[in-house]
Parts: sequence; C-alpha cells; structure tokens
Amino acid sequence: MTETDDLIGHALNLAGLVEYQEGSVVSKQVIKKETGNVTLFAFDAGEGLSEHTAPFDALVYILDGEAEVMISGDPNVVIEGEFIIMPAGKPHALNANKRFKMMLVMIRE
Repeated sequence: MTETDDLIGHALNLAGLVEYQEGSVVSKQVIKKETGNVTLFAFDAGEGLSEHTAPFDALVYILDGEAEVMISGDPNVVIEGEFIIMPAGKPHALNANKRFKMMLVMIRE
C-alpha cells in the first residue's frame, strides 16, 4: 500500500490536501508514475522555487491565492482558478508575493 492509496476512488478537495506552514513550501504527491506525476504545493508568502528547467512541459493550476510565475524572465501573475503551462527547456521560477496553493502536473514524453 502506498501513501496515496487512500486518495484513490474518493471525491476530494485538492486545496484541503495540503496546508500552509509559516515560512515554508509544503508539498504532497498525489500521483507518481513513470509517465508523470501530480503534486500539490502550499507556499507561504515570501517563499518560492528558484529558477530551473525541466525536460517536459509542466502545468501549474492555482487552487488558492496568487502566484508569480516567471518563464524565461517574463513575469506572469496567476490567480485562483487559472493555470499556466511552463514549456519544456525554458527557465522558470515561482514566487509567492501572497501565499498560494497549486497543483503541478507533469507528464513525461
């Protein structure tokens, strides 16, 4: 039995599966497969992920709050209910000017 087995076959509130923690970035993996994964994150204000690249596209869906997503140096404000696709091979970073929760979906080619 894996950590995510209790999530299968149940209707759940994604934002409720990960909680804010002061001064931290909290993550919870929901699906992990060879072909891709789904991870939930909660970023406290002032936290972020430094600039990096990935070998495949990544979709970020904002569950709560507001994120600043930089893609190749261009800032994008993404709010609750919106998503953005970070393209493969392009440098990107995430910053929490305000705290936010997100779902990250990565599918490998």
